[in-house]
Amino acid sequence: MILVVGSKGMLGQELMKVFGDAARGVDIDDIDITDLVSVQRVLLTLKPRIVINAAAYTDVDGCQTEVEKAMQVNGEGVAYLALGTKEIGAKLVQVSSDYIFDGKKGAPYLEDDLASPLSIYGESKLAGEMNAWFNPDHLIVRTQWLYGHGGKNFVETMLKLAAEKDELSVVDDQVGSPTWAHDLALAVKALLEKGCSGTYHAANSGSVSWNGFAKEIFRLAGLDIKVNPMSTQELGRPAPRPLYSTLDCSKLAQDAGVTLQPWQQALERYLEQRPAR
Repeated sequence: MILVVGSKGMLGQELMKVFGDAARGVDIDDIDITDLVSVQRVLLTLKPRIVINAAAYTDVDGCQTEVEKAMQVNGEGVAYLALGTKEIGAKLVQVSSDYIFDGKKGAPYLEDDLASPLSIYGESKLAGEMNAWFNPDHLIVRTQWLYGHGGKNFVETMLKLAAEKDELSVVDDQVGSPTWAHDLALAVKALLEKGCSGTYHAANSGSVSWNGFAKEIFRLAGLDIKVNPMSTQELGRPAPRPLYSTLDCSKLAQDAGVTLQPWQQALERYLEQRPAR
């Protein structure tokens, strides 16, 4: 049995669909990953073969002020899952982020590139990666710019704003790979089926700025919205962001035989499947 922690979240829902009958989901009502006793109780009762941690505190700006909460959920919680899975002989899959990098490399990041997070969120996700090592049988999957059904994300934010305005300003100096949660779930499944361990990058192929991403969202949705450029500095968010954090996913292709579809195709499929609002 594969246990999906955070099964009601954006990625968790897709993991439940992809793994089907092999999966069982738990969420905050069933398990508190910041409580070792809660983690042990669930793991010892269910005794899963694999635990996928899709639970996280993902409010990047919120993490800047709620430092303790960020470290508890994204860092300590992973340590408890790692210790618990090691105790029952299960594999731990930890989902991580491009925000562990500072974005100054100027080329797509490889799995063994030096981590240098700029924000508390990035630091907390890096702490989670390090804590995953408490279980030698672990798989860390880094992704970025995630969107999907049933969760707050950039695509839904843009479409909501488009219903209110006909002109928007979106940053054009941050570049990455928008990634559909469904495709990330498929990548996790492929890695597990191949018996992979260690660290992998998984994102839809190609890269774009947030500004270019917004324009493509509106084009595919048939909306005539003017998208103006603006800088990260002009936006003035509390948490600093990496400006170029594209992930090199060639290790995923080599070891698991998977190359995720171009981000434009993934976005088109997402919009086609999106329930009418």
